[in-house]
Amino acid sequence: MTQFVRLSQDHASGPVDVVVDVSTGAPTIVHWGRSLGGDIDPESVVSALDRPVVHGTFDTVAPLSVVPEHGSGFPGRPGLVGRRGGGRAWAPRFRTSEHRVDGDTLVAEAVDEVAGLALSTTITLSEILRVTVTVVNTAERRYSLDALTVTLPIAEHVDELLTFSGRWAREFQQQRRSWADGSFSVENRSGRTSHEAPPLVFAGRSGFGEWDGEVHGVHVAWSGNHTLFAERLPDGRRYVQAGELLHPGEIVLEPGESYTTPDVLGVYSPCGLTPASWQFHAAVRTRDAHATAPRPVLLNTWEAVYFDHSTARLTELADAAADLGIERFVLDDGWFGSRRDDTRGLGDWWVSDDVYPDGLAPLIDHVTGLGMQFGIWVEPEMVNPDSDVFRAHPDWVLATDGYEPVLGRNQLVLDLANPRAHEYVEGCLDALLCDHDVSYVKWDMNRDHVQASGHGGAAGTHAQTRALYRLLDDLRAAHPGVEFESCASGGGRVDHEILRRVERVWTSDCNDALERQLIQQGASMFIPPEVMGAHIGPARSHTTARTQSLAFRAATAIFGHLGVEWNVATLSESERTRLRAIIALHKHHRELLHGGDAVRFTTEAAYVARGVYATDRSHAIVSFAQLTTASSLTPPPLRMPGLDPDARYRVEHLPIPGERWGAARVQPAWLSGGIALTGRQLAVHGVQPPVLHPESAVLLTLTRT
Repeated sequence: MTQFVRLSQDHASGPVDVVVDVSTGAPTIVHWGRSLGGDIDPESVVSALDRPVVHGTFDTVAPLSVVPEHGSGFPGRPGLVGRRGGGRAWAPRFRTSEHRVDGDTLVAEAVDEVAGLALSTTITLSEILRVTVTVVNTAERRYSLDALTVTLPIAEHVDELLTFSGRWAREFQQQRRSWADGSFSVENRSGRTSHEAPPLVFAGRSGFGEWDGEVHGVHVAWSGNHTLFAERLPDGRRYVQAGELLHPGEIVLEPGESYTTPDVLGVYSPCGLTPASWQFHAAVRTRDAHATAPRPVLLNTWEAVYFDHSTARLTELADAAADLGIERFVLDDGWFGSRRDDTRGLGDWWVSDDVYPDGLAPLIDHVTGLGMQFGIWVEPEMVNPDSDVFRAHPDWVLATDGYEPVLGRNQLVLDLANPRAHEYVEGCLDALLCDHDVSYVKWDMNRDHVQASGHGGAAGTHAQTRALYRLLDDLRAAHPGVEFESCASGGGRVDHEILRRVERVWTSDCNDALERQLIQQGASMFIPPEVMGAHIGPARSHTTARTQSLAFRAATAIFGHLGVEWNVATLSESERTRLRAIIALHKHHRELLHGGDAVRFTTEAAYVARGVYATDRSHAIVSFAQLTTASSLTPPPLRMPGLDPDARYRVEHLPIPGERWGAARVQPAWLSGGIALTGRQLAVHGVQPPVLHPESAVLLTLTRT
């Protein structure tokens, strides 16, 4: 008997409905999108979309279920791939057993007695669509699982994908591609979320923008290997399939054992990418780990001192930081063991007697005595071969017996799924946090997994990812007052599952403001500003060697969780005065920047326009940045949709200390005296920005009158 469940939710972009057919084995989402209205029969949705049977195909149309089945005739990629000994049970066909609805959550059960498998699918529609699937081995023989992914339908009129690529120091780069037919696949085997292939895709009608066009977005909330697959079938149906990528033999289910997919998150907006992003942001903001206190402005010591540590030098740096209004001081790499460079000491998590003969207490006392919090850098998943822990326990690394392990950054991966290694790391970090007044931990991870076999020789990335989560969960429970940051050579581990356990992510190792404009724009597609670490670095960028004004570096960084990564003890008085004013400016607007709705505006390729609207649309702060020279002598008008159309707003220039604009005989008059416009005017014709130099920006405030 066919049965249907309807889940509904109101979002800022409009109400959303999900209609599910729970009679198809694994359930089938037959509608995911705009609300269908108050009084509808869900069965009518299926009846209206009933597909014809055409020549050259099967006598029935296989459903595009959450776990589509080759055994039912589905012509695309099956959602479950696996087998028993001899290759048996490789194409299961499930039948519905039961379902239940509890508030905004549907749980649907299905079984295949022949294959000896059971499926449980959980679909929740709250601030975001969340889908997970569990497979259970109900037979008396082991089952080797090669893949279990979640499949979400995409409307057939969709014909364009927005995906993301990148590399170290250039993360979250947007790529648009036609999706007229065929398939598109992303596979990540790095052992972390990756710089190259963030697990995020948006789909829409060709030309969809920030404020227009119907948009679906899908994200795999997982910090290990992942797969994303988008396909248009020959019969016109489209879908996105997402989940964990499993190495051969990585998951073998003994009788009674189960495997659960990562959360696959979906967003829908009838009016473009920006409102779709708000749903991703809302999901992060409802997490227990999400901080509600103001995000402290921090100083990270890395680009100030690198490995050249001394208590005297660092106390001088702390004095300068406190004078600027900085609220958190983070001691980066180089404080432990024999770690005087990046070739040794990693894994030896005890304070270096050579550098800190009196321990860290004098430095920490000095920092906290200045009214700042103290934070510290660790990289617990890694080990240098030149370290005491590796010399004592070479069997603790993720490597394959019989092969010389591949080094990355002079380091190997420590097997956290090994109980003894896990206990050692947890004990070291627990002691560090018990013995010192540490409020913040920057948790780094600086190399990919290669031939990463765990205990017993099987691929170990899945077990390592789960062990990482356990370690973070245990440390957070033992030290509830400590905040954590996820860093992985910058933005290599940014996803919604790690954000259950950290208050901040390090968006990129690149502090070059030109690169950061696009990096942060891409990251804002699925994480809110207050978790996005953004630093003001020195005038000459560490990663690109470009030189940029302090005003441009500041205008870029203040839209995230602001930090400074610069030797502020060496600043001139003029630089000190301007940086102090910039930090004060950020603090003045911090409640809005970290609690409002992040917005982006479609403009020409030479520019980036973005900002934050108050949730009640009473005020806003907006940036218009010029990245390169443009084809036109003057920039295009900045149009700002999404405000209260009937309200009147006072638009004013927000000066940044030290800002300089381009050569123009006369700049727009509103910059000096402000202007009052309705929200509708701001959306339709906008305001004219000044003439800008490349690598500069202008900030605006909008206040409802």
